[in-house]
Amino acid sequence: MKYLFTSILFIIALSFSATSQILNPVKWTTTVEKTSDTEYTLIATATIDTGWHLYSQIVPDNGPIPTTFSFKGNTNYSKKGNTKEGKGHEVDDKIFNMKIKYFDKKASFKQRVKLKTTDSFEIKATVEFMVCNDSQCLPPKEVDLIFTVQ
Repeated sequence: MKYLFTSILFIIALSFSATSQILNPVKWTTTVEKTSDTEYTLIATATIDTGWHLYSQIVPDNGPIPTTFSFKGNTNYSKKGNTKEGKGHEVDDKIFNMKIKYFDKKASFKQRVKLKTTDSFEIKATVEFMVCNDSQCLPPKEVDLIFTVQ
C-alpha cells in the first residue's frame, strides 16, 4: 500500500511538471489609434521571448506558416487595405533553409478601418502564427484578439 501511494504521488508530480513546460513564447496585446474622425488603426503587438522568432505574413513556398489575421466583419466598420507589418529581419533561416523575414522581441501589425457608426464597439480578430528558435518550431497557434473602438 505504501508503494501504491508513493507511485500515485510520483505520477501527480510528473503531470504537474509536464504541464508547466508548455511553451508560449509570444504574448499579444491590442491598441486602437484614431487617425481621423472616421478612421482608426488597429494595432496588434506581439512580444516575443528571447531566442524565438515570429514569421512574417509573407513567406516563401514550403516555408513556415505565415502570420495571418482574420477580422470578424460587422456593420460598424469596414477594412481599408491589408494588414501592414513592421520591418523585421530578413535572414537565411537554418530550419527552413531559405531566406525568410521574421521578427524577434517585438512585432507590430496594423490594420486601418473606416467606422460606420459613432458608437463604441469591439472588433474581434484571430491571428494565426508560427514561432521557432534555433532548434525547434512550435505548431501553428491561433489567438483571439479584441480591439475596443471608442
